[in-house]
Amino acid sequence: MTAALRLAVFDMDGTLIDSQLQIIAAMSRGFDVVGQPRPSDAAILSIVGLSLPETMRVLVPGADSDLTAALVNAYKDAFIALRAQSGGEAQAPLYPGARAALDRLAARDGLLLGVATGKAKRGLDHAIAAHKLHGIFHTQQTADGHPSKPHPSMLHACMAETGAAPQAAIMIGDTEFDIAMGRAAGMATIAVSWGYHAVDRLRAAGADLVIDHFDQLDAALDALWTEAAA
Repeated sequence: MTAALRLAVFDMDGTLIDSQLQIIAAMSRGFDVVGQPRPSDAAILSIVGLSLPETMRVLVPGADSDLTAALVNAYKDAFIALRAQSGGEAQAPLYPGARAALDRLAARDGLLLGVATGKAKRGLDHAIAAHKLHGIFHTQQTADGHPSKPHPSMLHACMAETGAAPQAAIMIGDTEFDIAMGRAAGMATIAVSWGYHAVDRLRAAGADLVIDHFDQLDAALDALWTEAAA
């Protein structure tokens, strides 16, 4: 890899695809199965991006390991059932401008794209297949093999797989967990305003820039790389 190599890493849910309806439906069904009160939609969306065990510990404070495991399994079963019924990730649309931005960036010399998501590998594979994103991401990191966000493990793996240095890598996400993960990995961060966390929460987490549309992404990336090189 050359010294000029750059890396842009994307979160998936809430950043590239709008999966909130599927996540809320599966979480609600999973809680019903276990006999726990359903969290509010806002509470569910507030934790998107965390690993499932961490999600359940946040949604049910004080839950023991057995209850946490039961909720995780119930959510997984519910999501798989809903995927079979309705198509799952195929019904979670790409945000406006997402595909064009990915194609644009993928065509740039010296720039590699990655994904770091709280999804399981199976879920990421479904999302990539549903939206015909094969070949876009040079590195794909999921919750299966890493600690939950905001631990930087996924981003460390992205950089190790591509050869990118932290100062040449940027994390793009919609939650404070994405921003905190990027900062912990020594990367610059871009927050998107259309996802599941409010802009003030993203700024408080330390986002370097906040964008309101994918049309703004190229300029935001270039601005941060120029700043890093100065």
